[in-house]
Amino acid sequence: MLHWLFPEMSGSLMALCGILTAFTMTVIATAKLAPYLPKDGGRAFAYDGKLSAGKPRGAGIIFVLAFVVATLFFLPLQAELIIYLILIVISMLTGYLDDASSTPWGEYKKGFLDLCVAVMVAFNYIKHNGCDVDLAILGVSFTMPAWIFAILTVILVWTSVNVTNCADGVDGLSGTLAIISILSIYALDLLRECDEHFAYMNLLFCVTILGYLWFNATPSKLMMGDAGSRAMGLFISIAILKTGAPFLYVLVALVLILDGGLGLIKVSLIRFLKIHIMKNIRTPLHDHVRKLWNWSNTQTVYRFAIIQIIASVIAIYAVACRMG
Repeated sequence: MLHWLFPEMSGSLMALCGILTAFTMTVIATAKLAPYLPKDGGRAFAYDGKLSAGKPRGAGIIFVLAFVVATLFFLPLQAELIIYLILIVISMLTGYLDDASSTPWGEYKKGFLDLCVAVMVAFNYIKHNGCDVDLAILGVSFTMPAWIFAILTVILVWTSVNVTNCADGVDGLSGTLAIISILSIYALDLLRECDEHFAYMNLLFCVTILGYLWFNATPSKLMMGDAGSRAMGLFISIAILKTGAPFLYVLVALVLILDGGLGLIKVSLIRFLKIHIMKNIRTPLHDHVRKLWNWSNTQTVYRFAIIQIIASVIAIYAVACRMG
């Protein structure tokens, strides 16, 4: 929007203003609005979950809206990006309404809503980008049939939303991992010369998460809730799609996949196939390492982040080597 009002302003200066505005807006809004957020009741099923009782939750509504406002102001408006912003807000709102509800929404209800959002992401992406896929590490590119690409995209989006949501349970963990994943995707965007506008959206999303982490680092003053984690997961899936190399998601979000995904697999196998596996593994993994390996919250965040940084560096280096 500001590009129209100040066409003479350089792109780099506009970008800098956007980043500073997004971060400042998130910090100020969080400080002012935190008292009005719903309060957490403590999660009996989570390790140390009762320690969260009484803290404001649902702060994702603040940093996600800050991101959306900053994007609308500091990026040229494009139909594809606007649709993504709408879907991110929808995902955030479904999470926030669950955060604010006295009775938690059922898993099937949330899963169905995630599926609807994932389908809309798939159609929007295919319409504007086609079905080309690059196996960037192998240097192989091909075009998928649209229906296969759509199904795989829905799986990617649904998985990303839910593993990121399940990984939210330690002060600063999911936000830190999301920032590492998104910055890794930003580096891939630069290497592969992808959509510059969406690449800049990566930076805006990261700085709004940083604004939230200002208050969420151990000991946290508030929590993002489903409003934040679900929107982060959705954004990560869209961001990796926009690189044109969606299979890199496995590396750039490896820790989120392992932390949140193993629990989904374990519960699904028990519930639907009556198969009991990983009996000695507590899920999410962040509960396992804290309860059974005696890691502190800080150790969990740092060590999970270190593992993700290593995986991301491998992905970026492999792509850089392949490109030559």
